[in-house]
Amino acid sequence: MGALAALAAALCWTVASSLWRGLPTSLSPARLNLYKNLLALALLLPLVALRPWSAPAGPLALLLLSGVLGIAAGDSFYFAALRRLGTRRTLTLDAGGPGLAAVAGALLLAEWPTAGQWLGLGLISLAVLLVARQRPSDGLAVPGSAASQRRGIALARAALVCGSGGALLARAALRASALDPLQSATLRLAAAALVLLPLLRALPPLGQGPRPAGRRWPLALAATLLGTSLGIALQQAALQRLPGGLAVALMATAPVMALPLAGLDGDRPGPTGVAAALLALVGVSCVVGLGSG
Repeated sequence: MGALAALAAALCWTVASSLWRGLPTSLSPARLNLYKNLLALALLLPLVALRPWSAPAGPLALLLLSGVLGIAAGDSFYFAALRRLGTRRTLTLDAGGPGLAAVAGALLLAEWPTAGQWLGLGLISLAVLLVARQRPSDGLAVPGSAASQRRGIALARAALVCGSGGALLARAALRASALDPLQSATLRLAAAALVLLPLLRALPPLGQGPRPAGRRWPLALAATLLGTSLGIALQQAALQRLPGGLAVALMATAPVMALPLAGLDGDRPGPTGVAAALLALVGVSCVVGLGSG
């Protein structure tokens, strides 16, 4: 169930990233992050309001900190990179995520992968690195300057570090508390929204300022439901049932899942993308199958 939750989270984030990429908006990445967190909270709070809440102060603090690091900072960096690099390239620059999370989980949480799981981690990392190294096609709708591309790569790497750190903090908290995935997701989103809330003062009142096409709110709602509400809840379910490094590895298959959607960005993966997909599938099999032996 943990592996299925991680793969489902990857699929949700893949589709949501494509939706966010196509969303017509003049909001900055941090403000867009704030709005989607508030919307996700509005969707999740009715589901968790009547549930019993019981968590020691330590795990609770770790969950709140993971929300600030992984969602407030990490998602803001991610949105900024998404605008510069496109969906597939931004997702694939998480290539260091599985290895980074596995090593940190082993050192900090004493969660050592088996030989088969290390093999799977390596194959998944190789797959996403292959996709990341592909040059974007000429039709990719991102700023063309080398400086803009370098900044996008730096932002994606910052998102990777923040996201992996937030996931490990959440894993440590879930191991020491009885909170369910929906409750932990709600706490993380609340912490992120609280940190970003001062940005509301700088926003123009509703009805003033630029008005992009009317289709933005259906897109924003769908992307929030998939990527923020359902995606984060599935992430928490995976982190609750799997060691942090393995959960991150399975969720790092998002770039491969993005291959069928690459055409929406004007991106053409080519044979290397297909080879990467096969490598990732073998890697997932090693993590889920060989590692359990």
